[in-house]
Parts: sequence; C-alpha cells; structure tokens
Amino acid sequence: MDSEARVFPPCPIRSVRAVYARQRSCPSDFAEVTVDFEPWEEGVVFEVSAHLDTRGFVSTEDRSAYHTALDTGIREELADLASGTTAAVAVVLRAMRVHEVDSHPGAFRAVGRVAVRNALALAYGPPPRPEHRRA
Repeated sequence: MDSEARVFPPCPIRSVRAVYARQRSCPSDFAEVTVDFEPWEEGVVFEVSAHLDTRGFVSTEDRSAYHTALDTGIREELADLASGTTAAVAVVLRAMRVHEVDSHPGAFRAVGRVAVRNALALAYGPPPRPEHRRA
C-alpha cells in the first residue's frame, strides 16, 4: 500500500455518469447526473455548466434544490476520503435527468455520493473486495 499523500483527482475525469434509482415502493427515488471532476485548488468547488443538459421537467425552484443537494452529497463523500487523500477538485455538472414524481433532493444528495465513488474508481481502480472465508 502506498502511504504517500495523494490528491483527488490526479487528472481530469470527465463525463462521470451516476444513477440513483430505487423503485421498491412509493415514493420511489430517481436521479441521474453526468459530472466532470477537474483538478483545482485544495477544497471542493461545485459549478453548473452554462450548457446544462436537463432531461425531464423540473421547475426552477426544484432545479436549485437538486443542485444544492447534489453539491451536499459530493462534499459529504469527499469528506470521507481515505486518510492521506486530499480533495482539490472542481466538480462541474454537465447533465441531469429527473423524473417528475420520483426525483427529490434526497435522491440528488445520494447520486452525488455515487458520482464521487464512480470517479474514485476511475482514478484509482475499484475498492478492494472483502475476502470470503471458506469453511
């Protein structure tokens, strides 16, 4: 294991797609985003592209709430980075897909966490899988 400090992201990671969909019961959850992770100064900056591609109907009020929730989820997941890893990232929202009934801020908060996990897997490989003991 490499004990040297590392910075996330080590290079631009573009078009990271993340989906959070839970359709077990009513109400359901749905959020889909495409984001870029760009190297930046230490810390986290969240931006919305001027050319944001939005699929599905969303009011201006809901759109703002979804952006805030996505930012929160991204920051929460980045705060949980492994020891020795520093976030120095600008996250740019490029596209979002919403469902008129099933999308809500909680789903966008969750998809923000998923987006970070997906970007980490692209940057450093998937997390180690637990070993299973054989009887």
